[in-house]
Amino acid sequence: MAYRPFSDFWLKGAAVALAVMLWLSVGGEPVVERGLDVPLQFVNVPDGLEIVDDPPNTVRVQVRGSSSVVSRLGPGEIVAVLDLVDERAGQRLFDMFAQRVVVPPGVEVINVVPGAVTLTLERAGPARTVPVVPNIEGAPADGFTVGRITTTPVTVDVLGPENRLSTLREALTETVSIVGATATLVADVTVGVADPTLRLAEPSTARVEIEIVPAQVEQTIHDVPLNWRDSAGAQRASSVQPDHVNVGVRGARESMRDVDTDAVQPFIDLSVLAGRPAGRYNLPVSVETTDSLRVTHIDPPNVQVVVR
Repeated sequence: MAYRPFSDFWLKGAAVALAVMLWLSVGGEPVVERGLDVPLQFVNVPDGLEIVDDPPNTVRVQVRGSSSVVSRLGPGEIVAVLDLVDERAGQRLFDMFAQRVVVPPGVEVINVVPGAVTLTLERAGPARTVPVVPNIEGAPADGFTVGRITTTPVTVDVLGPENRLSTLREALTETVSIVGATATLVADVTVGVADPTLRLAEPSTARVEIEIVPAQVEQTIHDVPLNWRDSAGAQRASSVQPDHVNVGVRGARESMRDVDTDAVQPFIDLSVLAGRPAGRYNLPVSVETTDSLRVTHIDPPNVQVVVR
């Protein structure tokens, strides 16, 4: 067959032109460098070991490549990886060389900062059960106070390094605000632990119920007449000193608005003197009041009774 160098001339010319265009668009691009903060991942952690001491979550990576490729790099396309297979408990130092960084084609790693990462590996402990403590912020409206607080679940199981688990006392909820509250609050919030080396055995939320009730106020009622009980004893009692007392009471603000001497009834029980000889006796003062009030103190708590 005769050699025909100019056969399919237009087809060959188009191929050459396309190759030149590709070279100009890619090979002709400027090479640029870019610094990125990329995730640091730990893989193949041996069973029974835990990473402690809050290791870094990211490292700084300097990369190089064509401007079009480097400028389009997005989150997750580059990641640094530390393979912990066959590692043992203790403190370990890992050099952060370029091969530990996974990059897309056309990108070269030229530097990693820090140049080394220190990890501490400790033995994992058995799950520890701790109470769930609600994290409450603020104060209710004026005239109200916090009553009973309940959480569901009451406890959670926590996993992590043995020595950290041994000092753990509680798990905390997200913050629940009671600022300005005038009624019971119910909130579903996430549960966690403050120590970043520990974690819940299972992700958990808790229902926190915070009872908001009218605040209790206290008042002292002065010079309330003292009553005698037991008519037989009263016939023998010639005098009681003092015969008026002060009574302290506590109750909801609404209950305290109209409190006066009629709201309480202080008395002494003279039946305890039955069969006793004449003389002077100190008897305790008791007080009857309404269900909405609670007696906080009696002044004086005892009085002197003279018996004939």
